[in-house]
Amino acid sequence: MPRLVYSSKINKVRSFALILIFAGILLMYVGLLFKSTQWVMIIFFIIGILAILLSLIVYLWIGTLSLRAVPIICPTCEKPTKMLGRVDACMHCKQPLTLDKDLEGKEFDEKYNKRSYAREKKASKE
Repeated sequence: MPRLVYSSKINKVRSFALILIFAGILLMYVGLLFKSTQWVMIIFFIIGILAILLSLIVYLWIGTLSLRAVPIICPTCEKPTKMLGRVDACMHCKQPLTLDKDLEGKEFDEKYNKRSYAREKKASKE
């Protein structure tokens, strides 16, 4: 049976921002192919710059989230990692992690981080 590999939320968002940077640069290079038609070249340049600016916003956002993340030591690899939400994965060894005692031993599922799950759980307790 193949082992599922999880990724930490912080690393997922950082990877998305990095992809945006490369996509923006690639779009600007594609714009250079249209030197003869300046308006097309300018459109590609503007879209490329917008992608890079969007990645800057994403990096700033994940940086602020990273400051609020709970720093923990992974029980498997014993390296420091940060955890966002109720369940997350180690940044180094991809081990599923939780600080919620109710979720210990349960199958790793990112639905546990959603507000709708928290509301359902709270309603079932009452």
